Amino acid sequence: MLRATPESPRMFDNDVLDFFSRIPWWVVPLIYVPTVGACLWLGHQSGVGATWLAAQFLGGWFAWTLLEYWAHRTLFHWVPDASWGERFHFILHGVHHTWFQDKLRLVMPPAVSIGASVVVCGLLWGISQVLAPWLTPTWPFAFFGGIAFGYMVYDVTHYYIHHCKPITAMGKALRAHHNKHHHNAKYKDLKFGVSTTLWDHVFRTYEVRS
Repeated sequence: MLRATPESPRMFDNDVLDFFSRIPWWVVPLIYVPTVGACLWLGHQSGVGATWLAAQFLGGWFAWTLLEYWAHRTLFHWVPDASWGERFHFILHGVHHTWFQDKLRLVMPPAVSIGASVVVCGLLWGISQVLAPWLTPTWPFAFFGGIAFGYMVYDVTHYYIHHCKPITAMGKALRAHHNKHHHNAKYKDLKFGVSTTLWDHVFRTYEVRS
């Protein structure tokens, strides 16, 4: 199922790397639904009440939407000025624009997302220690749970708007928004939000500016 096909061409010469460059969409909720649940449970066990737990979770989700926008606008569309720049960009994000119908290259491979999660957890822990004199360092549990939930929503939404037919007004709007980024040259440097268009409005990348 995860080997090279005409619909999912070979990306790496190495068979192992190429195999793991493909991932079915359902692996993301398989990993991150339990992760989110564990984060909320740890937050509750640390003594955080339900109201603050919900607020911390929503804060993390909100933070994710900005991270999603920022990463797509900057890192994903960055082509380093070096001999390896084009290859770097292709592996990171260009593959998706080139083979946008590849159903197995629409969500991030677990090794990458888990590695990024470890970095984010470390940053949150470090921030919590700095803020500990003023803020009890229990908030990262639910906050990271919100980030993980936002990431899961992003990846599943990304798959859905590429390979399904949305029936809701929101789903149709997100699909049209993302399709313009892919297929309309005027929008190749605009419309970076996938799970939400909020930050495109804030940073004026929603429509072509006159």
